[in-house]
Order: sequence, then structure tokens, then C-alpha cells
Amino acid sequence: MRYKSLIKKLRLNQSDFDAIKECVANAEAKTTGEIALALAPESAHYSFWELLAGNIVSVLVLIALIPFSGRIQEMYGRLYWQNAPAWILPLFFIITCFATATIVFYLCNIPAIDRLIIPPAVKRNCVTHRAMRYFTESGVYETAEQSGILIFVSYMERQVRIIADSGISAKISQDMWNLIADELAENIKKGDVRQAFCAAVEKCGALLAENFPPHESNPNELADGLVIVEDSEWF
Repeated sequence: MRYKSLIKKLRLNQSDFDAIKECVANAEAKTTGEIALALAPESAHYSFWELLAGNIVSVLVLIALIPFSGRIQEMYGRLYWQNAPAWILPLFFIITCFATATIVFYLCNIPAIDRLIIPPAVKRNCVTHRAMRYFTESGVYETAEQSGILIFVSYMERQVRIIADSGISAKISQDMWNLIADELAENIKKGDVRQAFCAAVEKCGALLAENFPPHESNPNELADGLVIVEDSEWF
């Protein structure tokens, strides 16, 4: 899934991006903490599982067709003046299996189907891995007081991660961030993505303000807006 498809599915426009950016700026004005937002179409390429599903279905189709081998041979026999060649039946099965595997593979690229065939543990691990990778790529870990957090949403997997830097983790339990992540996922499911992000940012900002109050000098160390992460790793 690419940028345009993701934006269309979530019904996001420029005003939504601007509103989310403003929410982050307002929250960060009350704390030395930094809030980064990222939205990924998916956290990994799941080609292995899509290909596996295609192969499994093709084998099942082959098994289902074997009892009809005689009828298939007779059907091809009508196309020839004499007996059909011996290789015609094996060729039929090879083409059928290949076509089935190919069709299923491409069907599995549809997010709704992809979510069904990929094991939950694999999706969880891939989302966590991608979120941690973006945490370092985006520099969230480099804030002066180690007070940065990343709110990472992976659309295809329908999962959210909130990762806090070491300075925050020393003061705020990860359970608090997990509650906000669960609520964010639920609100996105309802369809109002803009409000979902803003509500999550406000709650994160309130926790940060309580533990990391602003100083006289409060530089903005991270970009405030929602970033669309288009690249992903192969698993």
C-alpha cells in the first residue's frame, strides 16, 4: 500500500495534517518532552506468508482435482483425433497449481486478506521492530533530556506502539503508554483519525508536562507533524 492509498483509506487531508501538527506543538509547549508521530501503511513485506498461502491453496486444489483425473483426461481426449498424449494431464495439473498459487498470492496483498493469513505473533513482532527502527531513524532517542516519545501506527496490522526514551521510562510506566496506544487504535477504528491522534497527543502531553515541566529555554527538537513512513523491511 502506498502513500496515496493510505491517505484515501483514512480520509486524511492537508487540514488534518495541519491540525495534528498544531496539537503536537500545543502539547510540547507545556513540557520539555518531545512527541513524534508516524503512520506506516504496513510494518514489513509479508511475501513469505502470502506465497505460503498461495502454495497451500494450490495443493488443496490439486488434491480436490485428483479424483476427477479420468474425466479431465476424457475431456482432453475429445480434442484429439486419437488418444490424448500422456503428458496432457500432468501439464493441466501444473498449470492449474501455478495459476492458483499466483492468483492467491496477489489476492493476499489485499490488506483485509493479509491480516487473516499472517500469524498474530508475526504481525506484533514486525510492528514492534519497525517502530523501534523508526525510533532511532527519526532521532527520538537523541533529545537533550531523553524525554522523547514516538507514537507509531501501522495501518495494515491495525496496531499502535508508543515508545518512550529512557528518561521518560524512568518516571512513567510503560503501562500508561499502552493504555493510550489501545485507545488510539480504538479511535482510529471508529474513523476519525484526526481526532484520534489529537486525543492521544493531548494525553501524552499531559503525562509529559507532569513529569517534564518546561524550562525557560524549550527548543523544539523534533518535527511536530504526522510522518508517513513508506518504506518497510522484508520478513
